[in-house]
Amino acid sequence: MDSLITAAARALAAGDPLGALNRVALRDDAPALALRGIAMAQLGDFVRAKVLLRRAARAFGPKQAMARARCVVAEAEIALVSRDLGWPAKALDAARATLEAHGDRVNAAHARNLEVRRLLLIGRLDEAEHALAAFDPTPFPPALRAAHELVVAGIAIRRLRIKPARAALARAERAARDADIPALTAEVESASLVLDTPAARLIARGDERPLLLDEVEALLASKALVVDACRHVVRDAHTVVSLARRPVLFALARALGEAWPGDVPRGTLVARAFRAKHADESHRARLRVEIGRLRTALRPLVGVSATKRGFALVPRDAREIVVLARPVDEEHAAVLAFLADGEFWSSSALALALGASQRTVQRALDGLASADKVQSFGRGRARRWVTRPVPGFTTTLLLPGPLPSD
Repeated sequence: MDSLITAAARALAAGDPLGALNRVALRDDAPALALRGIAMAQLGDFVRAKVLLRRAARAFGPKQAMARARCVVAEAEIALVSRDLGWPAKALDAARATLEAHGDRVNAAHARNLEVRRLLLIGRLDEAEHALAAFDPTPFPPALRAAHELVVAGIAIRRLRIKPARAALARAERAARDADIPALTAEVESASLVLDTPAARLIARGDERPLLLDEVEALLASKALVVDACRHVVRDAHTVVSLARRPVLFALARALGEAWPGDVPRGTLVARAFRAKHADESHRARLRVEIGRLRTALRPLVGVSATKRGFALVPRDAREIVVLARPVDEEHAAVLAFLADGEFWSSSALALALGASQRTVQRALDGLASADKVQSFGRGRARRWVTRPVPGFTTTLLLPGPLPSD
């Protein structure tokens, strides 16, 4: 490399894209194109960055496999940041293998980190942990160590292992400080805020209060029976009964959980489960059927008994029954949970991350847009959606991925 290319590369590594562009902005050789692409990505112009990186990959030619692989890794990072989750993961895997074969361990590790970040984003936590199992970040530069620890912390947070998450974030903070890159330091600080921000509401005996993530972890490990409205399950420390595909049963379970140790009148249950303003005989008959189904589904955990007014939950081994609710009740909360990261999402990327159809996601986005909760930019396939996070709340419990005992 010549001195200008070397200086531009060092500027990019230090998080100074303008300094890099000052050195290579007027050059069209392959290394300069690649560095210009990375600089434009750091400045947020992802479209231009992808064009430059693809030009660079073509300019390097077939005999410069390692340089081409680096361009692929850079393009994969842009795709991840711009939430293009449909970007071919096989291309990144092939690039990582090429870099490892040529001895570029740092960029190969960066490629692996990008793979794991994508798996984490779409909730495939087991695969993400498996990919990290044999990875030791100690020999690598501080910026890469910080990025690695952020992924480790992200997995721990999604699994509600808060102590390991705090330890990983502390290591990430030290590495980011050593790297002296302001954007990386800000990312670590933003991730750390999640642990000190209310993540859910606890509803018990008619009262409710916000819970931090470590309090949620303690609750799920306690002897309480939890009606989990974040995941639509009923659980104790050892057993989980999912009602995610049975919304009527979960509506009944939540209503009964919120009223415990009291009962719920039949009319109230009809209104909550069937959204009927007035209960007639058909509603009461259907309620009896659904209560029977709920009693069968929850038999390992809790009983459902009839009272003069309606029905009540009867705990078996649990000391108490509580409801774990979302910090803010919202019909399309899962979609908002992803958009709350401040990035621009396409409907196809949201569908992939949520495991839902694109049509379902689009309907949710249209509803949120009508309520002025999200904004869209662009048209057609270039259309992207974004919103601001709900002030004072974290959305970790709404994201896909198993929690303890799932």
